[in-house]
Amino acid sequence: MNFAADVVAGVTGHMNGDHPEDNLLIARAFGYPDATASEMVGIRGDAGVWRVADAAGEHELAVPWPGGAITERPEIRREVVALYHAACERLGVEPRQEHEPEQGSHHHGGQPAAADAEAGDKPFSRVIREGSWSDHSDSEGSTFMEDIMRGIGTLQDYVDLVAQHYFMYEALDAATAQVAADPAFAGFHDRGLDRMASLERDLVHLIGDDWRDQISPVPATEAYAQRIREVGEEGWVAGVVAHHYTRYLGDLSGGQMIAKRVARQHGFEQDGIAFYDFAGLGSLAEFKERYREALDRLGVELSAEEQARMLDEVRVAYGFNTAVFVDLGKAKAAATA
Repeated sequence: MNFAADVVAGVTGHMNGDHPEDNLLIARAFGYPDATASEMVGIRGDAGVWRVADAAGEHELAVPWPGGAITERPEIRREVVALYHAACERLGVEPRQEHEPEQGSHHHGGQPAAADAEAGDKPFSRVIREGSWSDHSDSEGSTFMEDIMRGIGTLQDYVDLVAQHYFMYEALDAATAQVAADPAFAGFHDRGLDRMASLERDLVHLIGDDWRDQISPVPATEAYAQRIREVGEEGWVAGVVAHHYTRYLGDLSGGQMIAKRVARQHGFEQDGIAFYDFAGLGSLAEFKERYREALDRLGVELSAEEQARMLDEVRVAYGFNTAVFVDLGKAKAAATA
């Protein structure tokens, strides 16, 4: 069972960005008691996969899910939480209670998210985060991104990904500019997020000065960029935030793991991975917390219907991400046929 690439990226990005200490507990409990570092790198139907470091070097650790094999997207969170609790029990560590599994927390469509907000039992940032844990179907070619994350993709794979990022962020910059003056957008965009200059720097390094003549969007990227532009031209702030959130929070979490992996695999120091350098933001953890607070403030201002519409747009964005990975996988297969 292979989960879609955006699912793997979302889960591993969340674990590596927000719960690195949980990764270390799992590694120490299930195979490497002296582990000094642990990153989640994969999601399989039968197990979660971590890359672990200890005094002897690096190791890949596959830990079976406590509840057995899984096939559905919502089951991942349940099993990751169960693994965390099992690791705590093995190591004699008191688990954090906020990681208790929640029954009925998986949303399909906009209405459940709106119902959560009306009930006032969850901050809007949490509604968005949990709502985007909904099912994603498997996609042929979705291993393209997983290969990069696991350090087994080719340099050309990475170059192709950077090229697609250029078209995505060109559109996102335009949409952001459309709503930048709207008070509802305040708190979301920091100048330290701007990516176009770093993307151009990376493309010069990876391709050469004529990079503009060498790159083109795959069909899914073209459709993705068009959708982002449409949302911006509409002046729909919550819709722009949906795409802004999906892209940037991913860059600040799982993207940091991609940068480390690519740098190690291909010997990059700065040029080639400048896109993932957000030093201008200061502490990434603190910035992400401020971003979530901005989401909560936005949620208070939105009606239940508007909240549901925004959550649906977040899912649209995730769907485009998957489609881009699939198209990249198809293009790679065609080039090597």
